[in-house]
Amino acid sequence: MNIVNTIQQDELDAGKLQEVYDIEVELGKKITLPDSFESPHRPDMVKMAVASSRANRRQSYGSKPHNGKKKPMAGMKHSVEWWGKGRGVSRIMRRTGQRRGAQNPHTLGGRRAHGPKVEKDWSRKLNMQERRLARDSAIAATTSVQMVRDRGHRFAEEIENLPIILGGYEEVQGKKSESIDIEMFNLKGGTRKVTAIFEALGLGDDLHRAKSGRTIRPGKGTMRNRVRKTPKSVLLVVAN
Repeated sequence: MNIVNTIQQDELDAGKLQEVYDIEVELGKKITLPDSFESPHRPDMVKMAVASSRANRRQSYGSKPHNGKKKPMAGMKHSVEWWGKGRGVSRIMRRTGQRRGAQNPHTLGGRRAHGPKVEKDWSRKLNMQERRLARDSAIAATTSVQMVRDRGHRFAEEIENLPIILGGYEEVQGKKSESIDIEMFNLKGGTRKVTAIFEALGLGDDLHRAKSGRTIRPGKGTMRNRVRKTPKSVLLVVAN
C-alpha cells in the first residue's frame, strides 16, 4: 500500500505547531508471501510450543531448609518431644507437656511432607520439527480474517485480506513532497502519525480496544509488579 500523508500545521498561541494528518490510502502491487503463510492450522502444536516456552522460562523455587531451632523451616517452629513406644498412641512428635501433635505433616500447622525442591527441572523439551510446525502454523493463522476476528480483534469490514503490507508513503507538507520508505520510519517518535496511518487502514477500532481495555489485574499479581492487564493489538513488523 502507498500512503499519501498530507500534513497541515497551524500555529498555536503558545507558539507550538499542531499536526493535522490527512491520509489517503491506495492499493499497491501484489506480492507473494513466504511458504510459512501456507502452513496448515495446527492449534495442538501451537499449544504444545507455548507450554514448552513457558515452562523453560519458569523460575525454580523451593522451601526454606531447616537449620535447627534458631532458623527453623515452616511447620517446625514448635517445642516438641517424643513419648516413645508402648503407650498405645501414635508415635508422633507432640508439644512439650501436651498430647497435641505438632510438626508432623498430618498435624495442624505441621511441615509439608514433600515440599517443593529447588533442583526440580521444570523445562519441557520439544522437537525442532514440531517447534517449526508450531511457528509456521501461528504465522499462517494471521492470514485468516475470521480467525483474527474470533480472537477479539476489531477492524473495518472492508479489510478482506491479511496481513496488511505497507510500501512507501509520500509525505506532503505545504508545497514540499517527500517519498519515504516505510522501513526507514522513525519508530522512536511520530506516535500520532502512526496512529493516523493505522486509522486510515481501518485498524482504529482495535487500537481503541487495546487502549480502553486496560484493567487492573485481580489476585496477588498486583503485589508482584503485574498491576495492569493490557489487551494485545496491532503487531508492526519491520526488517531491522
